[in-house]
Amino acid sequence: MELINYLSRYFLTKQELLTAAKITEQELSHYQQLKVMPKCSYKLQLSVASTSFFGLHNEEQEIEYYAKGYISWLAIAQSLNDTKSIYSLFVSRYKATIEQLRIQGHYSTNDKINASLDLHLKDEWQHFLDGIYGLCTKSGLPEDIAAKEFSILEINELTANTELTELAKLTEQQLSQLTRAVNLLDSVSALFAPHERLKSSRHRLVDEVRRKYVLLS
Repeated sequence: MELINYLSRYFLTKQELLTAAKITEQELSHYQQLKVMPKCSYKLQLSVASTSFFGLHNEEQEIEYYAKGYISWLAIAQSLNDTKSIYSLFVSRYKATIEQLRIQGHYSTNDKINASLDLHLKDEWQHFLDGIYGLCTKSGLPEDIAAKEFSILEINELTANTELTELAKLTEQQLSQLTRAVNLLDSVSALFAPHERLKSSRHRLVDEVRRKYVLLS
């Protein structure tokens, strides 16, 4: 029940998404086939057995769960209704977030968000469409995706090749940057389903980095 409680709290079922976006299931499927709308992030296969005065009843049910931010993304798909335009919007919002984070003092030398950003964005778009970012970010939208990617690159660069006995190698400025990067990742990352948490990027790069480097949240 923990999994169902988690999904019910932080995600929308397909029917809830359709109702909120005021579209039909056929329209949702159409946008997914056009590759402008993400797939579900979770899919549950449920077997239900019920007993009552009328006897035993068995039922099989499939429930899809979507990120809550996809309500607004569906509105974009409806208004633009063109794959190229929708992808361009994803790219512009992603890049704008990267630039804003740089202005705020976040920094990474990784090619993914520098020289190879345009190529990297094609991969990010595919992950977005596959529903992966609906699972691991709070909104599933370009802003959270860009912030998650930037913060992970930052954290990995700052902690590369450091062990507990080598913490002194990080300067006060680096520790401050690491704290900002971890807090950023914390702010945009999903909590993850109970069975996923110990394997998640949140556990490895937020919980464990805070513990190891004694960072304040």
